[in-house]
Amino acid sequence: MTERGWKFILVGSVVLNVFMLGAIGGGAYQWFSTHRDLRAAGAPASHTALRFAADELPDARQQEFDAALKAARKDGRDFAREGRDDRITVLDLLAAPQLDRTAIDAALERTRAADTALRAQVERSVVDFAATLTPDERAKFVDGLRRSGNWRLPPKWQKKQGVPESQ
Repeated sequence: MTERGWKFILVGSVVLNVFMLGAIGGGAYQWFSTHRDLRAAGAPASHTALRFAADELPDARQQEFDAALKAARKDGRDFAREGRDDRITVLDLLAAPQLDRTAIDAALERTRAADTALRAQVERSVVDFAATLTPDERAKFVDGLRRSGNWRLPPKWQKKQGVPESQ
């Protein structure tokens, strides 16, 4: 290979390496700028599912809560299935060449009713579980509910709990 060919390969290699270093540096910058707030605060992973509401309770109570949630969800499988089937029906009706508004509204109403029934069943099981707790355990459980599940408060409201607001 001639000297000119080697120079051409060397220049191409340098350009490629500079491009790769720029891509790696840009990716690292994006990664660290996106995740800076979580690292700075030392925040643990966000646990927003309802099952994490009992995290501060003793292990036995956590297992009771998990069992109660599992039972409520198992009992509500029919409601979940109805809601899913009705959502599919709504999509099918929307895709039809002729829009049937009354049928869509009826399917949406059935979907809402099934979703509401399932949510009510889960909420009843949460309240039934809370009724078995001591006052101290219940206070910890309520704090967990403020962070997790359907009763979750926005982060800015979670910090203000128990702190009088001054203006």
